[in-house]
Amino acid sequence: MYDIKDISLAPSGEHKIDWVRKNCPLLRSLEDDFSKEKPFEGIRIALSVHLEAKTAYLCKVLAAGGAEMFITGSNPLSTQDDVAAALAKDGLNVFAWYNCTEEEYFSCIEKVLKNHCNIIIDDGGDLVNMLHTRLRDEIPYVMGGCEETTTGIIRLKAMAAAEKLQFPMVMVNDADCKHLFDNRYGTGQSVWDGINSTTNLIVAGKYVVVAGYGWCGKGVSMRAKGLGAKVIVTEVDPIKAIEAVMDGFQVMPMREAAKIGDFFVTVTGCAGVITKDDFLEMKNGAILCNAGHFDVEIDMATLRTMALSTIDQRQNIIGYEVKKDSFIYVLGEGRLVNLACGDGHPAEIMDMSFAIQALSAKYLVEHGKELKEKLIAVPKDVDLAVANRKLKFLGISIDTLTKEQQDYLNSSEV
Repeated sequence: MYDIKDISLAPSGEHKIDWVRKNCPLLRSLEDDFSKEKPFEGIRIALSVHLEAKTAYLCKVLAAGGAEMFITGSNPLSTQDDVAAALAKDGLNVFAWYNCTEEEYFSCIEKVLKNHCNIIIDDGGDLVNMLHTRLRDEIPYVMGGCEETTTGIIRLKAMAAAEKLQFPMVMVNDADCKHLFDNRYGTGQSVWDGINSTTNLIVAGKYVVVAGYGWCGKGVSMRAKGLGAKVIVTEVDPIKAIEAVMDGFQVMPMREAAKIGDFFVTVTGCAGVITKDDFLEMKNGAILCNAGHFDVEIDMATLRTMALSTIDQRQNIIGYEVKKDSFIYVLGEGRLVNLACGDGHPAEIMDMSFAIQALSAKYLVEHGKELKEKLIAVPKDVDLAVANRKLKFLGISIDTLTKEQQDYLNSSEV
């Protein structure tokens, strides 16, 4: 069962997935374990994650464990058609294609969910949101789910606080083996991969404005500094602002940064971060992109309305004339720049994140009926198991506590 653009694209997608497999030892080891244990036998999994090769390999690992997979993307511009075709050719249920309309995007999500799925693997919360708003009849089949992103967890916390969340969700993003590496190193590298390959411009010596100094913002700022940029951070959190200062970056309001910046990267998870008044302050040639989950951080609706003219400057670059003969340029339509304009995070990084996903899904199968809370932290033993496997594959050994040291740390006596 599939709804994709072109099944004939499958061979190139197969090669991409094979490359990921060769560079993801954690997932390979889980695939071997799952093939023997079949922890997902009889389980239907609905998955909405950016549909490229690394996600595809996660789907194959879960399928190896016995799961029947129902797959769609989590962004209209991040699906790779050859990868979707390769999964469909292998018999997985796929509903996704590149550059679908918003209506088609939500139609694909609906098709996935109308299969009585037991586990939800979400990236941003669109699956969970539709279940609670439009497909309530499907909720009784769900034992729980896993959320990949900061943005998705923000939505889940709001639902839980309003007592609307109907089943337990594991907060995968908050696991140490996810956000410390995926959000910081994965986002840091992949954002600049997307910007550099799309613009073909130098970064060194230019001003880079990073909106938001969470783990993703830290990674983007660090890599910009490494490329020789002069980095400015904008923040609303005073503690994070101090942290950015102590990390060596300038900190100021967006309205002031708008006058200076050459590159702007939003990574806040919030809407309306760069708005009309900021656009009007920007110098001719400023380049804007978004690394947050949804395309709301840059106010694209206002920008399109106010523009005197537009130009398709290069693939994935649209210029907007905001003042006479003064253009600002937006990458990837304001959607996730590392996926709309690139291949997303490096394989080795997603190896850790998706290992957490796979083991969290297994945890739900084993313990879902016991869970009373709606928001579930990734169990510490799962986090540590992934870290220890990663160290093993890196060929690194570390010390362990002796019994005496453990007793000392657990004692209330000095």
